[in-house]
Amino acid sequence: MPFRNQHVMTLFHRENQNPILTAADWPYEASTIFNAGVTRLPDGTTLLLCRVEDMRGHSHLCAARSRNGVSDWEVDPQPTLLADPDHYPEEVWGIEDPRITFVPEMNQYMIAYTSYSYGGPGVSLAATRDFKHFERYGVVMPPEDKDAALLPRRIRGQWALIHRPVSNWGAHIWISYSSDLSHWGDHKIILEARRGAWWDANKIGLSPPPIETDEGWLMIYHGVRQTAAGCIYRLGLALFDLDNPEQCLRRGDAWVFGPEMTYEREGDVGNVVFPCGYTIGDDGDTINLYYGAADTSMALARGSIRELLDWLHERGKLESNTAMATETAASR
Repeated sequence: MPFRNQHVMTLFHRENQNPILTAADWPYEASTIFNAGVTRLPDGTTLLLCRVEDMRGHSHLCAARSRNGVSDWEVDPQPTLLADPDHYPEEVWGIEDPRITFVPEMNQYMIAYTSYSYGGPGVSLAATRDFKHFERYGVVMPPEDKDAALLPRRIRGQWALIHRPVSNWGAHIWISYSSDLSHWGDHKIILEARRGAWWDANKIGLSPPPIETDEGWLMIYHGVRQTAAGCIYRLGLALFDLDNPEQCLRRGDAWVFGPEMTYEREGDVGNVVFPCGYTIGDDGDTINLYYGAADTSMALARGSIRELLDWLHERGKLESNTAMATETAASR
């Protein structure tokens, strides 16, 4: 049964067949499947690159494909991308939570994923054209860092990576730039976790890759609320300048999607909705948001990009990066 507040505005509508994928759908032994990177292939097939946690607690990535994006999934019979600690020791404890970006300039998909090393989670990159063969770039952001995605085009001649490092002064969302996808610099904070009693206090992170719209980069991000009973992961919205994505234009105060259904509230990690990807419908407006539910299964919710932008204009606030820039400079 859902736990629903009827007075909360509904921007996302859950698929009736949720959860759409569980470990029971896997052709080999798996503990849980969740937090999938997502893309739509040229033939219209939806591909979910799922995080699969094995019985040791280590994760790898496995692709599931569907013509309608909801059912009749064809899951790769073996892991699609395994950790390779012999060549990439930063992957010794597995690879997790991919975000997929198709980059037209390179005519390939770039996957940003978490590589779990002895030093903690870091950000690694890999490239593919067919989700069968992969070229690893290795670690591009050292621990502790995760929740990363590459923007699909260069910004002022540089590639841009959004990510979430953790330091002793918080877990905020940053952007970094590179000319070769291997060496990164010009690091800037772009969205700060709030403090106090906010739903997104102290710890936030990018959810799926930002959506490029005429009005800016639309970001769906997660906020973590610490409670006496544990954490609650919910989603919020922010908008960034198209040509200067380190500049936040608007940010919503309220969360827009949170755990309500039993499959979201109960699982290996309860009270979690965690999307790592989406597809856009043929109408150019419908967003199909695929999310991990309670670190146990995959689920789907749909919304309208236009409605998300309208909500930000109506209920979001103009953002100033002044305070964040001051805090960033003070931390150096």
